[in-house]
Amino acid sequence: MKKNSYLTSLLIACGLLCSGQLAGQDTFSIVAADSATGEVGSAGASCIDASWFAPKGAHIISVIEPGVGSVNCQASLVLPNKSTAESRLKAGDNAYQIIKYTTENDIDSDSTIRQYGAVTIDTTGKVETHAFTGDSCLDYKSHIIGPNYTIQGNILSGQPILDSMEARFLNTQGSLADKLMAALQGANIPGADTRCLSEGRSSQSAFIRLAKPNDFPGNLYMDLATYNVFNQGEPIDALQDLYDNFVPDTTTNTSIEEETKFTPKITIANGEIQIQDTYDEVSHIQLTNSLGQIVHKGKELKFRPNLENGVYYLSVEYVRYRYIYKSSIHYQR
Repeated sequence: MKKNSYLTSLLIACGLLCSGQLAGQDTFSIVAADSATGEVGSAGASCIDASWFAPKGAHIISVIEPGVGSVNCQASLVLPNKSTAESRLKAGDNAYQIIKYTTENDIDSDSTIRQYGAVTIDTTGKVETHAFTGDSCLDYKSHIIGPNYTIQGNILSGQPILDSMEARFLNTQGSLADKLMAALQGANIPGADTRCLSEGRSSQSAFIRLAKPNDFPGNLYMDLATYNVFNQGEPIDALQDLYDNFVPDTTTNTSIEEETKFTPKITIANGEIQIQDTYDEVSHIQLTNSLGQIVHKGKELKFRPNLENGVYYLSVEYVRYRYIYKSSIHYQR
């Protein structure tokens, strides 16, 4: 009997895995953008640990597209919904449009058990934010929408958790990453996620991620997570230690002095892309899509590619210093 029960459970789990519909409740998080630097980021924590479904614990809720925006997908997370939000982010939708489309196209036709926070930034530095909390998410549940951030949570001890996160974010001086880390510390109290109250800590896993506008997806400036902490302490404090000792990975950058780097002016009008103020002869220009496929290459500083509207990744290689400028762009015909 036990053997049959085990096999039944295994088959159910396998079926859910193949459909990408294994759920995970995730609690407090923040997404934010900096209009001055073009940076986007997210941070969060949950009383879930690393597993085959979520190898880095709470980290699984985060979607970031450099130079474009960030979405946190939490509360009964299913991967198809996360993929939907990510595809709309890559397509260039704003925060409101991303969440509207994702909730209206929920894989289970039940967005009442979901929670989302989204922030987007365009090439002019305009930031848009939106959040959604389904009526059937587990209490305490709510969200806060700010001018360049959203904070959301479920299964919380109460509204003070979100308020504390917001106060820390707003009152901390420094970079966007500093403010995100401070916001997470605002929820560093036992039972912030009520499921962890008996353990005397806020959560079981935590993360902070930050993308600079020239980053490529999958190679973010900062991507830190703590999990498998067990009885070794507070995950947010462990994450703070990682943050305090963080050293950016510069192995993918060309070895030139900072003063030789230059940022060209990129304009897109009526489907035509123009690259100006290059300061040096250009040897190669390349555009790739979100799948990493090359969709344009050449040397012309003004060109009209035959592309669909959306987000693409531009590389401009210079002759003199062999410096490669990289940036994401919003292409509109």
